[in-house]
Amino acid sequence: MIAIYVIIGIIVILLIAFIVIYNRLVNVHNQMKNTWAQVDVQLKRRHDLIPNLVETVKGYMQHERQTLESVTNARNLAQAASGASVGDRAKAEGELSGALARLLVVVENYPDLKANQNFLRLQQELTTTENNISSVRQSYNDMVLMCNNLYQMFPSNIVARIFGYRTEEFFEVKLAEERAVPKVGLA
Repeated sequence: MIAIYVIIGIIVILLIAFIVIYNRLVNVHNQMKNTWAQVDVQLKRRHDLIPNLVETVKGYMQHERQTLESVTNARNLAQAASGASVGDRAKAEGELSGALARLLVVVENYPDLKANQNFLRLQQELTTTENNISSVRQSYNDMVLMCNNLYQMFPSNIVARIFGYRTEEFFEVKLAEERAVPKVGLA
């Protein structure tokens, strides 16, 4: 009779542990999805600012059409990648960051443009958005680390495997030009 109680007790403890682990996996996975949604909002904000920036710059930079087109093309590719994997999205966003950096370097050659209030406001909004993207990307990567740890560590890896949880991709910088420290000229 005692053996039956011990077996029932062990089964109850294992069932409770299974439920706790499963709930933890769901909680962390949903937090990661929420954090990704925040990244997505900031990326959309950046995509929305770029056409205004390009239009403002166009009037001043008639012979820099290639730079403006590369920014526009990179924005379009980044928007098209919105449903892609995190790695593909990070690559497209990295290319957009590189194109924006090149645009801002070219702007240094146009003192009238640098003094334009509309341009300055857009540049400030873009800078703020870039800082927000960096912050939420860090939060997302922290959540991915937490998820991946749960998905790979014992005993939660068993429950994760049962319910089909797989390791997630980090949103990381892969382009060399995005990793490079921008050069700012003081004139």
